[in-house]
Amino acid sequence: MARRRTRAKEPNPVEAEEHDPMQDDIPEPEPEPASASASEAEPDHVPAGDDDQDQDDDVEQRSLEFDDELSWRPAKPIPSATLLDRLERLSKELADFDQGGVQLDSLKHVATSLAHRNLLQHKDRGVKAYTACCLVDILRLFVPEAPFTDDQLKMIFTLFIKDILPALFDPTNPYNSQHKYVLMSLSDVKSILLLSEIHGADDLLLRLFNSTFDGVSTSSRASNEEQVAKDVEIGLTEMLMEVIDESPGSIPATVIDAIISQFLRAAPPGGGRSKEQNGKQATLLHKTEPAAYVMAKNICNGCADKMSRYVSQYFSDVILNASRFATKSNGFRHAEESDEEDGHSGPSEADLKSLRQAHMLIRELWRAAPTILQNVVPQLDAELSADNVHLRIIATEAFGDMISGIGAAGPPAPPTLDPAAYPPLRLMDDAIGTPPVIDTETNALTRPYSPQSFAQTHHATYRNFVGRKNDKAGTIRAAWVTAAGYILSTSAGGIGLSREDETELIKGLVDKLNDSEEKVRLAAVKAIELFTFRDVILKLGVTGGVEKEGSIFASLADRCRDRKPAVRVDAMVLLGKLWAVGAGEISDGQEAVTACLSGVPSRIINAFYANDPDLNVLLDRVLFECLVPLKYPLVKGKGGKSAAGSQGKGGVTAADQDRIRAERILLMLKSLDVPAQKAFFAMQARQPQFAKGVGIFIQQCEAYNGGVIDGNEDKVKTSLSKTFQWLGGFFPEPLKVRGDLQKFAKLNDRRSYQLVKYAIESESDFKTVRRAISELITKLQGTPAVVCLETLIPLLYRSSCLMFNRSHLATIMDYSKSDKDGFAAVAHLVLNDISQRNPDIFKAHAEDLRREIIEHVPSDKKINDPTVVDILKAYSSYAKKYPKDINYDRSFTQSLMSYAQYASPPRAAKYAVNILLAKGDDKSKVTATNLLRNIMKGLEYGSSHFLARLASISQLERLVPSVTADSDEAIRDLTINQILRQVRTDATEKDPSWVDDADMSEELQAKCLSLRILVNQALAAEREPDAEDRVKVVFKLLKTFVVTEGEFCKTKDTPLHHKKRLRLLAGLLMLKLCTVKAYDEKLEPTSFNKMAELVQDSELQVRRHFMEKLQNYLTREKLRPRFHTILFLVAFEPASDLKNRVETWIRSRARYYEEKKQRVMEALMGRLIPLLAHHPDYSAEMDDLVDFASYFLFYLNAIATEDNISLIYRYTERVKQVQDGINPKASDNLYVLSDLASAVIRKYQERKGWIFQAHPDKVGVPSGLYTALPSAEVAQQIAKKLYIPDEIDERLDDLLRAMDRKKKRKSIHEHGDPPAKRPRTQVKTVIREKSKANSSKISSSKKKSAKPKKAPKPKKHKEEDEVAPSERRRSGRAHKVSDYKERADEDDEEEMLEGVAEWDYGEENSDVEESGSDEGSELSDDDDDDAESADEEEEAEEEAEGEGEEEHEEEAPAKRKGSKVASSPKGKASASVKASVLAKLDRTSRARGRGGRATRDDSDMEVDE
Repeated sequence: MARRRTRAKEPNPVEAEEHDPMQDDIPEPEPEPASASASEAEPDHVPAGDDDQDQDDDVEQRSLEFDDELSWRPAKPIPSATLLDRLERLSKELADFDQGGVQLDSLKHVATSLAHRNLLQHKDRGVKAYTACCLVDILRLFVPEAPFTDDQLKMIFTLFIKDILPALFDPTNPYNSQHKYVLMSLSDVKSILLLSEIHGADDLLLRLFNSTFDGVSTSSRASNEEQVAKDVEIGLTEMLMEVIDESPGSIPATVIDAIISQFLRAAPPGGGRSKEQNGKQATLLHKTEPAAYVMAKNICNGCADKMSRYVSQYFSDVILNASRFATKSNGFRHAEESDEEDGHSGPSEADLKSLRQAHMLIRELWRAAPTILQNVVPQLDAELSADNVHLRIIATEAFGDMISGIGAAGPPAPPTLDPAAYPPLRLMDDAIGTPPVIDTETNALTRPYSPQSFAQTHHATYRNFVGRKNDKAGTIRAAWVTAAGYILSTSAGGIGLSREDETELIKGLVDKLNDSEEKVRLAAVKAIELFTFRDVILKLGVTGGVEKEGSIFASLADRCRDRKPAVRVDAMVLLGKLWAVGAGEISDGQEAVTACLSGVPSRIINAFYANDPDLNVLLDRVLFECLVPLKYPLVKGKGGKSAAGSQGKGGVTAADQDRIRAERILLMLKSLDVPAQKAFFAMQARQPQFAKGVGIFIQQCEAYNGGVIDGNEDKVKTSLSKTFQWLGGFFPEPLKVRGDLQKFAKLNDRRSYQLVKYAIESESDFKTVRRAISELITKLQGTPAVVCLETLIPLLYRSSCLMFNRSHLATIMDYSKSDKDGFAAVAHLVLNDISQRNPDIFKAHAEDLRREIIEHVPSDKKINDPTVVDILKAYSSYAKKYPKDINYDRSFTQSLMSYAQYASPPRAAKYAVNILLAKGDDKSKVTATNLLRNIMKGLEYGSSHFLARLASISQLERLVPSVTADSDEAIRDLTINQILRQVRTDATEKDPSWVDDADMSEELQAKCLSLRILVNQALAAEREPDAEDRVKVVFKLLKTFVVTEGEFCKTKDTPLHHKKRLRLLAGLLMLKLCTVKAYDEKLEPTSFNKMAELVQDSELQVRRHFMEKLQNYLTREKLRPRFHTILFLVAFEPASDLKNRVETWIRSRARYYEEKKQRVMEALMGRLIPLLAHHPDYSAEMDDLVDFASYFLFYLNAIATEDNISLIYRYTERVKQVQDGINPKASDNLYVLSDLASAVIRKYQERKGWIFQAHPDKVGVPSGLYTALPSAEVAQQIAKKLYIPDEIDERLDDLLRAMDRKKKRKSIHEHGDPPAKRPRTQVKTVIREKSKANSSKISSSKKKSAKPKKAPKPKKHKEEDEVAPSERRRSGRAHKVSDYKERADEDDEEEMLEGVAEWDYGEENSDVEESGSDEGSELSDDDDDDAESADEEEEAEEEAEGEGEEEHEEEAPAKRKGSKVASSPKGKASASVKASVLAKLDRTSRARGRGGRATRDDSDMEVDE
């Protein structure tokens, strides 16, 4: 029968196996007739028919003429040469005979001689070769009856299989043509089929297959001259296919095993396949399919019908034997082991190895011959549903690889994402893959290939596989998500997926990124690493970008703050690399890449808010190794071959590299949202601090001298130890940091010390810094101190000028002047930050700055370029630090005076005055006097350049009060009577509640500047004798603005947005005045309480700015700890992210004081109770008391621990032993809240399961807030009386249960951040939950909870659009000023906080949550320096990222002492305050009543987005 011949591919070398030695002689049997089973084996070219005799009649019968002897007697052998000659003649004669053309009787004698062992086992290879040729012709001529006995046939085929066919693989053999003749005859005549008729010939059959496979493998490794010819391979393949296909009986299992085993030749050396290490030894792998592999593949495909049955039985036996552990004991337990131990014993290594090898073969068979697996797939399908975990995981991995077209050689190496490569990658580049990917394209074994669509061919099995994504075992879910990654990245082995299947797998990938088990989340992250950049965008990007909740990128970004280090490291590094690789496309505005990745830097850098030292170290490394790598732009060297290849002949100069890097930094900054920008600048703000600390460390290392100290040994060691402790406080493992730095110090390598100095110097250009760090790393890698790099690298990242380097400054300044690529805004931010943080960087560019200032000078009729503001600010900061370097020539001085009089915006005038007065000498005072004289000429509201002149006056008042003293009265009249008391803008119903700085009218700006002038007068007079009297007047003025909600005019209504800005500014200025200790003591308790109400203003921006500034001052220890009390009023803050940030910050401060062994936060309970007692919303009614219990719960959640709960309780009890110091008649309010707080504390402690022990020590209370009771009898009566109703107990239980439910909901969603935009009901939902918690029993008390018309009880509000103001406890309304007796507060701090306010460099432990306000804000107030540094104080007041605020952000995360943040805000900072959910503020709120509870706002507040 005709058969198609399959040609094999070019073989690869494979190790040859040694042939077995020649078998022993077989005794010659008596002749017997051979079986006639080869009748159907006639060759294709010979006419076949049933009636052979009819043909013989027509053909002349010939007889054999050969009559020489071929046999001999023992001891008288025929010489080999003679024998060879005879056999050659016989062979030629036999070859000439046609079938049916010879008298068979004439051949029988020769046949008998040829079958004798003397010839079959002759030592001469030529004799054997010609004997074999004669024998195959005899078999051909005698078809269908072979003239040999069974034993003779066995000997004959032993010759063929053992000697003749293996010799084919040596083309240099002189008898190669005879060997080929034998092969062709066996194949064409199909004589090989006689082998299956020989009894006991299974070993021969097995040897035939093994020797053939081994032979082609050995030959493929030889030189080209020695490789076997293709026709031989084809002949052998067809012969073996005939054996399989035409065999009447079944093929032995050993033969099937031999065939199947050839597919293991695709596996790497050692037989293992590791997805993790694939590619590391790529040179050892086959690049093409081995010859034996090709032969086995052709056999399987050519005999698919029969092989499918054999393969099915083969794997059935193998899998059944290997998986016996799944149904019974693995058989390896000792006799003494119990049955219980037996039942829980797992599979042995041998079992798993055998099972994995079987599945590896199935993988490769799917690639090579999928049709033979028709009956095997259902067997594996059953494994997917097996109870045994090992079976399920092996089956899951196998199916995943089969669908992906991954075979025994394993998957291709994952694509490499090089974040430092330049030019940047383009999405549509043809050479989109990196070199490793291109290499795998030429490797046929590792290139994923699936000849059929598994999902269509085996649909039910595919569905079962997809169902494994929800397996109860985490290891199987992890295996599934890895498989899904390969399926998606390879497009199911190149054959493609339907849209539905692809969508389903991507959704599964998203789900697994948020899985509850670490290994599953980690596997999901690693699955994304399998995609090329192009596939990441085009395949995974279909779910949306990083901003879209539920997308791949958003879920991956959530993993950046994963609880497990392994997950967050991989996720953050991958995200960073993706953004860096796509930065070029993002810069060009490519829509797909921008939509997917533009928000990545924000999500990464916002992890800074988690306040986790370990996460901060990771963030540093991702920032400088992924987002903006030190090596970027990499255009030369091994790592940049692909980039350099597309660079062209021109190359990139050093200046170009600095520009390119600066552009990458600006692009990243432009991509950041506001919270991320604040965090980024806070990170950069650490640099000067760390540089100073590392510099001290290097000096100490030099003094330490490797342990050989010249003098003051104890002092040197103590100093070094303190430095270790200080630096260790910023890392997760302080002890490891200490050990690493100790090793570095003992190394005593002076070159290493110098390299560190180069890296941290602000005057080093970027090339110097990068080379220094690179050389240091290389140098230490060859020493025993290599382990200390784990500490040194993050330390150098924090202390070196890597982001804001002098090399980048020129590019940044250029972009600040021209809005190319939209970078102007962020360039301004950078210059602003450098001005405040590290003006040293400007030193190299000082002359350029000076030239720019002179070039853009304004005049009376000429307006300056607004971009010059940043340049003035930069030069101002430089002049402040290096006043002696400033050249005040006539031209420059005149230019600065012009700025002071005519600049726009007004901030420019302030900076000009700062520069003018930087030296502070007599000449400066003369200049200031002349400037003031010019400014005061014709100065009145509305005059030309009015705002610039006011700004200059404000700065002159702060810096040179002696110059302005003569004009103080005129200035005071101008500011108070002409500006503050006048309203020139009519108030309307359409007035917004808030305006940004850019939208502030001239009148509003003038009023803000007027307030600053008055405050600066007081600050400048700090050391004057009458300073305290003067500040009382200022405090009274500011308090008026706070109490009257910004209204200061008695005859006309002020617009709402003016009032909000003025009220906020008054509160900020009160805080600023309180940073002066003498002034703080003059702040009366009533004023303090009124100022605290700003935390509950109806306008979100007022609340946010005030709290941020308050946190800033407290972090830098500028205010006394009593100001912490104000922040606990945030308990009813409707903007959840703002509330969460404040709460996290409070926890951070609590840990800070706890580490210092100071009981500051616990003592605040003694201040919180009187603050609430005088709260305008206080009432002894049940519902209000439940509301006020929320304040105490908020306090306890942030402060209470099992160790300090008894002390807090002690402070609470202490309140009932004194009376109200502000208004003794209202002391009952204190006692009610004291009992309420005590009840809440006990319930909170019981719910936590803490052991309560009475605090043994006495505690004090602030003397300004409390006074002693009149008598012991009164004290006894108060102590015995319970001031809260018994019914409140159940209500408090409900409140605590509601709190627990909210925490539980929060923990459920803690994996991810909330979306960027929420529906308008978001905050209202939170409010409703709070309302339910506080009012769950209202129905039983017969109180309606529908629509509060008079609305005295905010917690009963059910209407969503009326909830928000009540949730702020209605403190946003105007209140009547009480006539409480005002008492001073001088000694209360010393009573409990002695030594708290000491400032130690770098010891801040605040959370970054207190970050500053928006850029350019006229609100923020800054007292970063003392009176003599007033220029910076004023500067930060007007800057959004005020110096104090950013320093606060900078230093907060700096010192953590290894502690973890108890909780961190989970919501996106950028999206948190979408407070448009709060309803619109009723315009009638301006006329809100002053009489108490009945005048609450029934309307919600308007908050700009």
